[in-house]
Amino acid sequence: MLAVVHSRAIVGVSAPPVTVEVHLSGGLPALSIVGLPETGVRESRERVRSALLNAGFDFPARRITINLAPADLPKEGGRFDLPIALGILAASGQIPPESLADCEFLGELSLDGALRPLKGVLPAVLAARQDQRALLVPHANADEAALASQGDVLAAGHLLTVCEHLSGRARLVPVPKSPLERTPGNHSESPDLSDVRGQRVPRRALEVAAAGGHNLLFFGPPGTGKSMLASRLPGILPALTDDAAMEVASVHSVAGLSIREGGWRQPPFRAPHHTASAVALVGGGSSPRPGEISLAHRGVLFLDELPEFERRVLEVLREPMETGHISISRAARQVNFPARFQVVGAMNPCPCGYSGHPTIECQCTPQQVMRYRSKISGPLLDRFDLHVEVPVQGGDVLMQQGGDGETSANVRARVIAAREKQSERGCMNAGLAGRELYAACRLDRQGEQLLSGAMEKLGLSARALHRILRVARTLADLEGCDELCQSHLVEALGYRQLDRQQGGNSVVSA
Repeated sequence: MLAVVHSRAIVGVSAPPVTVEVHLSGGLPALSIVGLPETGVRESRERVRSALLNAGFDFPARRITINLAPADLPKEGGRFDLPIALGILAASGQIPPESLADCEFLGELSLDGALRPLKGVLPAVLAARQDQRALLVPHANADEAALASQGDVLAAGHLLTVCEHLSGRARLVPVPKSPLERTPGNHSESPDLSDVRGQRVPRRALEVAAAGGHNLLFFGPPGTGKSMLASRLPGILPALTDDAAMEVASVHSVAGLSIREGGWRQPPFRAPHHTASAVALVGGGSSPRPGEISLAHRGVLFLDELPEFERRVLEVLREPMETGHISISRAARQVNFPARFQVVGAMNPCPCGYSGHPTIECQCTPQQVMRYRSKISGPLLDRFDLHVEVPVQGGDVLMQQGGDGETSANVRARVIAAREKQSERGCMNAGLAGRELYAACRLDRQGEQLLSGAMEKLGLSARALHRILRVARTLADLEGCDELCQSHLVEALGYRQLDRQQGGNSVVSA
């Protein structure tokens, strides 16, 4: 007899369909699995056998052939245990085969028949709905699946429960839609910007970066508040939209990360250590998994101590910073992960950290300073829209009682208003390019002369020029201006401090 069960694989953040075909025939008892199964799938024969016997079912003493189609799609993990077990039961007449037609099944079986949780359930829920089928998942994945449930998701904790549902003896109740989907971003958990003492220019740069989605690089001596400022960025970002929140949740689902309550619409914030490898940062492995840049999708990637990262690790960021996705190629396949993230970097001006400090003398030689800064290549530095110095604050500023600046809520209101103007143009300012860039950033004659002179004096690249225009556009949006003024261009140029250093007017000289 032949039984067909529908299931889903995981490739990147997509869930392609897999048909599990089970055929029972005469001959010596044996069980073989074909269809490009990896080790975890081949081992399912032992898990399925024990689960069926311990659940009280008969394991057919016949030749069992299991085909996982399509054959050219790699299959991994234990997600096909439940479909294989149900296929054997249906082919041997222990459950009605017709009950399998309108549902898809995912689940790893323990030896006693209990269902264990899986990675990548959320993309499978979305994909199954497109094929107009319900999806049955382990009970431990019910909360995650509920984020996308529309009454088409079922959850069970044991193989017996699934079989009773399919036999009609005890029907499962569909998983209700999660209230998390309607929960706004919980910014109360984020550190507040009012905690920062002084630092007027870096605070302003943080607001500009949030409003336009710009990449931001802080530099300055140790202990001036670079990391503190960066950690406040998520608190002034708008809550994620429905589609963006689902994208983020899908990536986290594939990575096996939980979606915490209250953080459903909160932009993610990732801060990998400077010892992270290139694979940890961009993703990869024999079975590609998302890296830090994908886990920061629609949020912030904070790279503290930027020059301490290996240069080859930093260089792999260049393409995804421009394209918004990362493609991981292997001999058998190519996997794409979303990676539209905002980079915030922090660095010292020199190896000892005290170049430009008002009271502590720098101990580094010019060669050491040059070698330290050269760890960040020119093309990577070009991709930061804003380079902002975080200077040393005096004791009178630091000892003030309470914060001396605006709260994150007040700043976030201006950021949201600026982003609404950008949504009318159909693109965030950080993503403006080509005709859209020049249409949004029309300059008068004086503005053109100002930028032309800055390019010659500072040796700016075309990419740096475009980023100055984008930042100027954001500054105008924050003020509610439709046209770019010379003041916007001057302020945008002021945020390219490391370009000024390269152009001869050193800002952080050793």
